[in-house]
Amino acid sequence: MDDAATVTKLLGREPRGRYDVVVRDDSGEPLVIRNDPLLEDGTPMPTRYWLVGAQASDEVSRLESRGGVRQAKAAVDPGELAAAHERYAAERDAALPSGHEGPRPTGGVGGTRRGVKCLHAHYAWYLAGGDDPVGRWIEAQLRG
Repeated sequence: MDDAATVTKLLGREPRGRYDVVVRDDSGEPLVIRNDPLLEDGTPMPTRYWLVGAQASDEVSRLESRGGVRQAKAAVDPGELAAAHERYAAERDAALPSGHEGPRPTGGVGGTRRGVKCLHAHYAWYLAGGDDPVGRWIEAQLRG
């Protein structure tokens, strides 16, 4: 199965915009995709990194269902988290087309400016090499 078909199957639908597979699991299947910051029609896409791997997504969903968002907020230094949101937004914004004057994505990880909105988005960015304290926390919870 090619990446486009695999990603479509993992998402349960066709992706809405352009993306690249940036992390693969041990079997070579897509684990994390990096979305372009704009959809084909120019609509902003605030979530740059998506966790698409089925097993990893399930593990993070279970963590979220056990209060993981609340726990991550309590465990991670707010200043470190705010800096991570700024780094994420800067990276995403740097990928906007030169001279783009239309609507722009806003916020940081998962489209939020502060706090923790979605463990999947934080973990995806972390796995893709992002310096994300929530992603590190998730990794520790899943592997610890």
